[in-house]
Amino acid sequence: MKKIKDYLLLIKPSLSIMVVFSSIMSFALTKGSENYVDFWRMILLLFAGGMLVTGSANAINQVVEKDTDAQMKRTAKRPVASGRMSVTEGWIFSIVTGAAGVFILGYFFNWLAAGLAAFSLFLYAFIYTPLKKVNSIAVLAGAVPGALPCLIGWAAGDNALTLGGWILFAFQFFWQFPHFWAIAWVAHRDYSSVGFKLLPAEEGPTKFTALQTVLYSLLLVPVTLAPYYTGICTYEDTAGLISLGLVLLANAFMIMRCVVLYKKMDVGSARKVMFGSYLYLPVVMLAWLLSKI
Repeated sequence: MKKIKDYLLLIKPSLSIMVVFSSIMSFALTKGSENYVDFWRMILLLFAGGMLVTGSANAINQVVEKDTDAQMKRTAKRPVASGRMSVTEGWIFSIVTGAAGVFILGYFFNWLAAGLAAFSLFLYAFIYTPLKKVNSIAVLAGAVPGALPCLIGWAAGDNALTLGGWILFAFQFFWQFPHFWAIAWVAHRDYSSVGFKLLPAEEGPTKFTALQTVLYSLLLVPVTLAPYYTGICTYEDTAGLISLGLVLLANAFMIMRCVVLYKKMDVGSARKVMFGSYLYLPVVMLAWLLSKI
C-alpha cells in the first residue's frame, strides 16, 4: 500500500486530473467526437491516456528536482526527494507510463493526438523544469505544455488542428499566467530559497506582478467569448444564453480577484487568485459544453 501511495504522489493525481479534464472538455466540444459510437468508452480511454502522460511528466519533474524538493518543506516528503524511491525506479515508472499513455492515444484515437502528447511531455519535463532556475521565462515555456492538453483533446476528436482547438489552447495558455503567478506569490519564500525564478519581477511579489495578473485576466475575456462568435458554442437558445452568462460572470469573478491582489498586495489575496483560478477554468469549460446540449 505504501508503494502504491508513493506512485500516486509521483503522478500528482489532483494536478493530473485537472490537466486531463481540459483535454476531455476539448474532446467533447469537437464535432468529431460525435462520430465515436461508444462516446463514454472513448472518454475513459482519453482519461487513461492523459493521466499516464501527465503522470509521467510529473514523475520526471520530481526525479530531476529531487535535491531541490528535499530542501523545501512543501515537497520534502515526495517519494524520490525523501529517498523512499530511487532515481532509477522513478525513471522506469516515468518511461513506462509515458509510453503507455502515448500508445493509448495513438491506437484508440489518432497519432496526431499521441504526437502532441509526447511533445507536451518533452516540453514540460526537459524544457520547463530546468528553466525554472534560469529565468522567469520558464513560466512562458511551461504554459505551452500546460495548454497542449486542449489541443490533444481537440485532435483526438477531429484528427486536425482547426481554429477551435487553437482557441481552447489560447484560453488555457493565458489562464496559466495569473494562476501560476499567484502560486509563485504564495510560495515565494520556498521557491526563492532554492533558486526558482518564477515571478516576472526579480524583486519578487511586486505591483508589476499583480498588474500582470489583472492584464491577463482581462485578456481572457475575448478568448472565452471567441467560441460563441466562431460557431463552436451558441447563444441562440436558453442553454446558450445561460452558458454565455456563466462565462461572463466567471470572467468578472477572476478579474475582481486579480484587482484585489493589485490593491492589497498580500499573500491572502494571492491565495484567493490561486483558488479562484482553479474554480474559473472548469466553470468556463462546462459553460461552453452547456451551450451544445
